[in-house]
Amino acid sequence: MTGIWDDFLTLLSRDPRATAVLDDRGNRMTRSELQALSADIAEEILARGLVAGDVVIICMPNWTEWLAVYLAALRTGLVPGTLPVTSDPGSIAYVSNLVGARAVFLPAAHRGRSFRDEIGQLADSVGRRLEVMLSVGDQSGRHWQTIEGPEPVLPDYPVGMAHILFSSSTTGQSKAIAHSESSLRAYNQAVIDRYGVTDDQSIFMPSPLGHSTGFWHGARMSIMVGAPLVLQERWEPQRALELVSENSCGITVAATPFLTDLVKAEWHAETPKLQGMRAFLCGGAPIPPSLIEKAQLEIPDTRICSIWAMSEGGATSSLLEDSVDLVANTCGRVMAGTELEIIKEGVTAPRGSEGEIVMKAPSLFLGYINQKEMYEKSFTADGYFRTGDVGIVDDNGYLKITGRLKDIIIRGGVNISPVEIEGALASHDKIARIAVVGQPDDRMGERICAVIQPAGTPPSFEELLNWLQERHVPRRLWPESMRIVESMPATPAGKIRKNVLRQNLFGLS
Repeated sequence: MTGIWDDFLTLLSRDPRATAVLDDRGNRMTRSELQALSADIAEEILARGLVAGDVVIICMPNWTEWLAVYLAALRTGLVPGTLPVTSDPGSIAYVSNLVGARAVFLPAAHRGRSFRDEIGQLADSVGRRLEVMLSVGDQSGRHWQTIEGPEPVLPDYPVGMAHILFSSSTTGQSKAIAHSESSLRAYNQAVIDRYGVTDDQSIFMPSPLGHSTGFWHGARMSIMVGAPLVLQERWEPQRALELVSENSCGITVAATPFLTDLVKAEWHAETPKLQGMRAFLCGGAPIPPSLIEKAQLEIPDTRICSIWAMSEGGATSSLLEDSVDLVANTCGRVMAGTELEIIKEGVTAPRGSEGEIVMKAPSLFLGYINQKEMYEKSFTADGYFRTGDVGIVDDNGYLKITGRLKDIIIRGGVNISPVEIEGALASHDKIARIAVVGQPDDRMGERICAVIQPAGTPPSFEELLNWLQERHVPRRLWPESMRIVESMPATPAGKIRKNVLRQNLFGLS
């Protein structure tokens, strides 16, 4: 099967001078320049002793260099795993050990954070040999460092594994989601076909390339169709509008908060916002009808669409001709080749019934690396993947999400497990019981809310944050609000009933 490296070579042969990628720092690379840089990095990779089949972790910002590192890995036969650059040293070490990675690719510094200074923390956490590449953020600046120690313990990899995505699980540990080129390409092709994506317009990508959204709909899709990839590393709505206008962007996929910000942003040009962009696909949170209506006024050329997927595979999205009501109240229509069913009380329920959503799809992943039991529990006896969401599929194949089985907060399209936060706060002497839940938010979909049953005088919100900081809980996991309750709704076994708690606090299950 054709892979992304083969796709890129085809593009290179057609027009080596065509723009391949640019970013909001002003960096731009043609296909030939991208080929040359990826060749330099590939030579360095081989010089460090890496061989085809080795797993590597790419944890870099939305820079042009990201795509060069990715292609360097592919041309040397490595299997990339992609992480958001916001990942802390402990998380990078954990996933590296989980998948037996032999190298990680990092920025030397990013937004005031020195990854170079964190090498010691990474070394302590990983506890074995690991090659580290640090990019200084330009095409020629890279430094390599070796963390010494024993060789990694390699897990059993699924046959045909071509890429690894990572996502939070209900246990608080990252899932290592193995994909084949076939599964990755199937989802890409479904989106390309549904929205008529070609090389006549650029693809705009403000979502992190280290997240499944940015990887699938940015890095991969741009090469598959031959469209220039326009990256935004630092989210600024005004700059996003400028990038789209300057580079004739035809499509983007991003979480609903991005759309909210663009609708609210000032724009004084003679042309409308996002002029020429055919489709803005929103995932991770429902799109309020009022937002779609405002978008139609502020962004008249662009169809707002809903898309529902997970790192394990893609499933549904709106059609370009769908009404505002369909876009706002459903996650779109089932994609070609995908089967969605509803399970209720252990059996498949008829269309229109509410229950657990399960699916079969050509884009479905190969397995969870080093997490065999989790993988086996994720499927029904007849081979359907348990999505963990609750919803309804109507007679026309449109999906409506009504709840979640998984204890996951979806903030701005990113899955956040509350386990680590709850674990850190549970030992606070002013807290009797703690539950961290998603609080509905118009912009982010959900925000992190700490619900506390106090042991006497409740702690202040500032005390909570200081407590988490002292225990080195990553800032991205810190609660954004706090609620005090007299008691927690619980099952007879004593487990907190978060659906009831959310209903009591916010009117949502």
